[in-house]
Amino acid sequence: MRALQRRLAAFAAARDWQPYHTPKNLATALSVEASELVEIFQWLTPEESARVMEDEKSAARVEDEVADVLAYLLQFCEVLGIDALAALAAKIDRNEVRFPAAKR
Repeated sequence: MRALQRRLAAFAAARDWQPYHTPKNLATALSVEASELVEIFQWLTPEESARVMEDEKSAARVEDEVADVLAYLLQFCEVLGIDALAALAAKIDRNEVRFPAAKR
C-alpha cells in the first residue's frame, strides 16, 4: 500500500497537483467517487447487484470506481499522515468490544 501511495504522490507531483490535494478537496473527491460507485447499483435489485461482476462492461465500471475511491482514500491518508491499515485494525478492535459476537 505504501508503494501505491508513493506512486500516487509522484503522479500528482509530476502534474503540479499538490496544491489541490488538501484534506478538504481529497475528502470531497472521495465522496464524489464513492457516489459514482453507488450510482452503478442505484436501480439494481439485490439479485442484480450480486451479479454485477458477471457483465464485462459493468465489472469494468465497478473496478474503475473502486480504484478511484481507493486512490483518493490513500491520498487523503498520505496528506494527513494516517496509517490506513493501523486505523482499520484499531476500528475493528473497538467494534469487537462494542458489538460482541452472540454466544451460541
